[in-house]
This record gives sequence, C-alpha cells and structure tokens, in this order.
Amino acid sequence: MPNFALFLATSLAITFAPGPDNLQVLARGISQGRAAGLVAALGFAAGVTFHTTLAALGIAALLRSSPVAFQILKLAGAAYLVWIGIKALRSQGLAAAGERERQPLRTIFRQSVLGNMMNPKVTLFFVVFLPQFVDPRGAQGVTLQMLELGLIFMLQTVVVFSIFGLCAGTIGGWLKRRPRAGVWLDRLAGLTFIAIGIRVALRD
Repeated sequence: MPNFALFLATSLAITFAPGPDNLQVLARGISQGRAAGLVAALGFAAGVTFHTTLAALGIAALLRSSPVAFQILKLAGAAYLVWIGIKALRSQGLAAAGERERQPLRTIFRQSVLGNMMNPKVTLFFVVFLPQFVDPRGAQGVTLQMLELGLIFMLQTVVVFSIFGLCAGTIGGWLKRRPRAGVWLDRLAGLTFIAIGIRVALRD
C-alpha cells in the first residue's frame, strides 16, 4: 500500500484532534465511567464502516468515469486537510468536553453508531481524505484500496477512542488542571494537518 506511514500518521492526528466524536467519548467516560466511554468509542468506530463503503464505491465510480475529476478531488482533499489544520489551530482544546446524561450502555452504543452514520460531514471527509492515499494504477484496484484504508482508519480509531474512554477521568482531570495544554495540543495537531496537506498536494 503506497504511503502507508503517511496515511497512518494523518489518521492518528485526525483521530486525536478534538472533534464531536472524541469529545463525546471523553464526556461519556467522565460522566458514566470507563465502560460507557469504551462503548461509545466502539460505536463511533463501527459507524466508520458505513462511510468507508460509501466512499469506496463512489470514488471507484468517479475514477472509471473521469481520471481528471479524481485528480481534482485529490487536490480538494489536500486543501481540506489544511482547512482542518486551521480549525485545529483555532480550537479551544479537549478541555471543552462536557458531561452527558447517564444512559444504558446499549443506548450509548446505538446513539454513537447512528450519530456517526447520520453525519454527512463524515462522509464528505472520507470522500476527500481516503483518495489521497490511493494509487489509481495499483494492482489491487481503487475499491479494494479504499476499503483497506477505511479498515485501518477504523482500527486505529478503536484504539485511540478506547484510550480516551478508558482514561477519560484521568484525561479530563489533567486538562482541567492544565487548560492551556489542550490548546497547545490543538496547535500541534493543526500544524501537522497543514504540513500533511501541503505534502499531499505536492505528491505525484
């Protein structure tokens, strides 16, 4: 798989960067304990499979119809990564996570899956993100490459989100004692996104 290390580094940066999903996992863990945080993490990760499938089928069809459009989409994805970086630079950090009302674990899992699946921004993200690491001339084919990338993204999401859920109390307490730390973590993630976006745009 081409540029695997770059893909994994970008995926980890995206997953660690504060957003609605990981903030909810953190909040669940803080308000309801480790089990709730872990269940929320698994729910959000499971929702990734839906968006990966849509993106894989759509990008494969686009490549068959217009290779030029595929290249335009790759450039748009690079710009999108830079935009995510700028947003991260302006974010207020993971310390902004709030608590949630206590609910059964089954409900938390279902809400997490549906919340991820029903978010059109997540689908858009996968449509513009995964193609950056696909080789249109690869022997595996675009659809299989996209599915493999999506699986890798989902697995690292499970690991990172599970850490968030299991360590929510510790992470939350640490951030409350050091509110500026979350902001600096955002800035580091933002600079990483911008650098990767530029790298993707310049890559042949």
